[in-house]
Amino acid sequence: MRIPRSRARARARSRSRSTLRASTLAAALLLAGTALAGCGSGGPGGSDDGSLDVWVYQDASTKVQREVVKRFNKTSDIKAKLTQVPGEGYSDKMRTSMGTPNAPDVFFNWGGGSISDFVKKDMLLGLDPAMDKDPELKKAFIPTILDAGAIDGKHYGIPMRGMQPVILFYNKDVFTDAGARPPKSWDDLLKLIDTFKGEGVTPFALAGTDPWTELMWVEYLVDRYGGAGVFQKIQSQGMAAWDDPAVLKAAQTIKDLVDRGAFGKNYKSVNYTADGASTLFAKGKAAMHLMGSWEYANQKANQPAFAKSGLGWTTFPAVPGGSGDPKSVVGNPTNYWSINAKVKGDKQKAALEFVKFAARQDYSGDLIANGDVPATSDATSLLGKHENPDYARFQYDLVKRAPDFTLSWDQALPAKYTPPLHTTVQKLFNGQLGPAEFVDALKGM
Repeated sequence: MRIPRSRARARARSRSRSTLRASTLAAALLLAGTALAGCGSGGPGGSDDGSLDVWVYQDASTKVQREVVKRFNKTSDIKAKLTQVPGEGYSDKMRTSMGTPNAPDVFFNWGGGSISDFVKKDMLLGLDPAMDKDPELKKAFIPTILDAGAIDGKHYGIPMRGMQPVILFYNKDVFTDAGARPPKSWDDLLKLIDTFKGEGVTPFALAGTDPWTELMWVEYLVDRYGGAGVFQKIQSQGMAAWDDPAVLKAAQTIKDLVDRGAFGKNYKSVNYTADGASTLFAKGKAAMHLMGSWEYANQKANQPAFAKSGLGWTTFPAVPGGSGDPKSVVGNPTNYWSINAKVKGDKQKAALEFVKFAARQDYSGDLIANGDVPATSDATSLLGKHENPDYARFQYDLVKRAPDFTLSWDQALPAKYTPPLHTTVQKLFNGQLGPAEFVDALKGM
């Protein structure tokens, strides 16, 4: 299936916007809590007809949710009513609704930091009892993706969209011209930097004006040096836990890469959201690009010939002396359905049945038809129907084999940390902070 240009652009833009939205959504809880205290605990669901009020972030993928609502409504006495919230307004609508009678019964979110404050306020229904009663529900999803949406080990979200791991892409033509092969080790990667510099090609495209793209490098390096437990410790113990040797090692490696010229000389002025880095990469001005899996859709929309035959992909390599498992991945596991804790009785049963539809084969089939790779554990047989089966299988196997899938830090941490985190990472890449200063800045957030 050919992905419409508008959709691919939306997908590409959504990564940067979703970070803001996730952050804003979580921050909104503070206001929501105030609203809750001020007006009393009104019941959820803006509908007066007893239907389930389901909110979804509106984009090109929303058609999958429209279809599942139709299927659900054929089976349930309590009907689902889908509210498609325009992307730019999603967080605002949540901010003004949570804790009021207009709050949704079921709603789309990003997991992690986007719902952690809601969980603290007991606003979400814990889903572990439902999974205990229906073990097949838990088995239906790839464990690392299901767990990535958990808070303190408890599940509040059901995966409902495609997976989005961060992947090391490469330009096949540039590699062929240089007689090079994709890196299998960190030593390979360092040698490729010299190879492509000698060819007059920037080794890695990097959108330095969008710090979330630089954060991907730091996340993978910390994972490779110390394992997924390093960031899990930061999440559970707070900012002092940035004082892990793996974080310093990652920062030192970033400085080394910058000093080697891995990102060229102009990366500080290159963007992603306006296709700057992706265009340099597709045009052969850069050899490799570390980016979320949506890069394929982005290139398909803007550089279709390159996406069809010139785009290659591989895994992020291990680092010397690192204790992290090189099969682990970072990125955006998926999006999730969560249920308002104020939904009770038969309506709660209906809400649980509705979110379970995301575990079904027909739902996974709709995601694949939409160009996504589902997070369900039994989707292997469906991947041949993807518009690019080889790419879909690579993603699916990458994630399914991963012992850990670390959610992007700027979405996993509470919203208040996102701006200083982005600023600190950008200063490291720009040479305004040394590695030790970088660690101190993170600890001071």
